[in-house]
Amino acid sequence: NLSANATGNMRRQPNVVGRFTAPSICNIESWFLMKSALLIGSALFVSALPSAASAEPVLLISIDGLQPADILKSEERGIQVPNLKQFITNGTYADKVKGVLPTVTYPSHATLLTGVSPAKHGIVGNNSFDPMQINQGGWYWYATDFKVPTLWDAAAKAGLRTANIHWPVSVQAKAVRWNIPQIWRTGHGDDAKLLKALATPGLIEALETDLGSYAPGIDESIEGDETRGRFATALIKREKPDFTTVYLTALDHEQHEKGPDTAAAYAVLARIDKVVGQIVAAQMAAHPDSVIAVVSDHGFSKVDTEINLYRAFIDAGLIVLDGNGKIKSWEASPWNSGGSSAIVLARPDDAALKARVAALLAGLKADPKNCIAEIAETAEIARLGGNPQASFYISYAPNAYAGGFKGPDAPLVSPSGSKGMHGYFPHSPLMRSSFMMMGKGVAKGRNLGEIDMRSIAPTLAKAMGALLPDAEVAAVN
Repeated sequence: NLSANATGNMRRQPNVVGRFTAPSICNIESWFLMKSALLIGSALFVSALPSAASAEPVLLISIDGLQPADILKSEERGIQVPNLKQFITNGTYADKVKGVLPTVTYPSHATLLTGVSPAKHGIVGNNSFDPMQINQGGWYWYATDFKVPTLWDAAAKAGLRTANIHWPVSVQAKAVRWNIPQIWRTGHGDDAKLLKALATPGLIEALETDLGSYAPGIDESIEGDETRGRFATALIKREKPDFTTVYLTALDHEQHEKGPDTAAAYAVLARIDKVVGQIVAAQMAAHPDSVIAVVSDHGFSKVDTEINLYRAFIDAGLIVLDGNGKIKSWEASPWNSGGSSAIVLARPDDAALKARVAALLAGLKADPKNCIAEIAETAEIARLGGNPQASFYISYAPNAYAGGFKGPDAPLVSPSGSKGMHGYFPHSPLMRSSFMMMGKGVAKGRNLGEIDMRSIAPTLAKAMGALLPDAEVAAVN
């Protein structure tokens, strides 16, 4: 009877067969059959475990908001992405990836690291729940919020050295040996001090000696990505980590600002392609036997309308404001994620309150100008793997999204400030994301069709010879 310990080695447990007493003549045949079955079962279990000899170094790069067609149809769209196109010709790829609820950055990146849905890994939105609006827009920055092991944890347990540049939910990721996490507060210069305090001690300072200043966490520009790319390249060259995560965010930012499928977005992606080329070259120089994956977290939809659910909840008396227009108390509150909103009740077991909120939402949905496409209740939310704190979940029409709290006078419906959005229910075709992988042992030119986002983490765990036992979906074969 064998089981894996924390380092991926094996320890022997008490021999089950040895606890049997000597068999009598009448049961000798069954005893030998039982012993043979136990030995065969142990052998099969050992053969199923990853072998350190077959494990490959893994590099995981995320390009936020990368739509599959941006690469698969790059010539048709006029996008110059030669480095990313190599993953199609020289590797295995999905023509679409079905994501999670909600299809926003932090829950999706948590799924990419764990192989489970937000309901299980615990990162159920970008922002933590803040019905009283006191957290200054705080996000799920802290890896301590994970409820299941990540690929970083699995790699460290397998004895692999890990590194990270800017991946979401990475502050205090103890399994990451060289960590530059993603966090920001105000954009003030003190943000740089905060980041250095939370990164691996001395790491940013050492790299800045040759590279200049690191990009602030709040900087989502292409220049910020290019800076982080240089830091990732230098870190890989210097330390040669066995598992590295790198997150690039400028494409998402540009699509929010200018809209998806625009010349501006394509120009940013072309520059990101060069960043990817530099990082991949450094990885292959450090580890010629690497497996390299490029992923994204969601697709994009063009938008023109913003929906302020707070207006409806205030008018219904479910949110009460004080004399200064700030939230004083709440019975039900939106928890917005762009194209969707979780609705949380202060007393989820209060049937009367739930019925009152259900009636409000049904009334809003009945008016087309409010752009509410779907309303999911508890059972459907659970089936989709969404926020277990939500009693209802709204998905908006593809041209609309949820705006934040803007005070007592903001209208219910207004023109949108953004031109592109995501966050809608994962069955929306517009929300499909990307997966490409190449390197040692990876089939060339293979199209997987549509895959589940939850299959990506166990696939990468398998490549690096690590275990991710909580994954909800099997690795890609």
